[in-house]
Amino acid sequence: MGKRFLHQLLVVVLALFVSPARSDDWLPATATFYGGADGSDTMGGACGYGDLYEQGYGVNNAALSTALFNDGASCGQCYVIRCDSSKTGWCKPGTSNFIVVSATNFCPPNWELPNGGWCGPPRPHFDMSQPAWENIGIYNAGIIPVLYQRVKCWRSGGVRFTIAGFDHFYMVLITNVAGSGSIQSMAVKGANTDWIPMYRNWGANWHCLAGGLVDQGLSFALVSTGGQNIVFQNVVPAWWQFGQTFTTYQNFDY
Repeated sequence: MGKRFLHQLLVVVLALFVSPARSDDWLPATATFYGGADGSDTMGGACGYGDLYEQGYGVNNAALSTALFNDGASCGQCYVIRCDSSKTGWCKPGTSNFIVVSATNFCPPNWELPNGGWCGPPRPHFDMSQPAWENIGIYNAGIIPVLYQRVKCWRSGGVRFTIAGFDHFYMVLITNVAGSGSIQSMAVKGANTDWIPMYRNWGANWHCLAGGLVDQGLSFALVSTGGQNIVFQNVVPAWWQFGQTFTTYQNFDY
């Protein structure tokens, strides 16, 4: 409970950094909710984050439709969303209400419905955690028209690397990314190797096929979707094992 309270407090403080945008900066979409009143069923998801509190994302999260999810490239990105009161009477009272959410999951099309339903392409749609959604909408509405824009992500602490895999297959989960919130490319370097390109496997997980990385210290070179390049030098010690997470002190500005 303490961790959740501190994270919710951080979200409130960071929301103060989101400035109201010009009216022509907002894009139209729709929004529903899932995950229960406490948002607990939003944990996990198609980005691979698992426990969203431990990974720095918390309950203010959303699953993105096909058009927004971009095959996982949008994982970790942040969006400010407000109910479009010009199109519905189901907005939560207060014209300035908005919420900032992180993309942590995929909302798949339902092909039993026309055009795949709300999450079918090319419709932009946010299936938000219920606690996040209820900041902007009245529960009984179920679905509301919204306006949204992508914004800078604010995270506590540095980027984190979780190493999985076996033998010559290495997969690294990237979490707690600030700035643009997401990664467009990355590479890994062992203490005795050259830089080895890694490729998006699924969600925020990146992989490579290589030999000789076990028993070596590892460095990572990441490029954010905002174009910022950071080299995380020697962030993984030579004694690393599959399943471990390593936290850094560096993070992205954009």
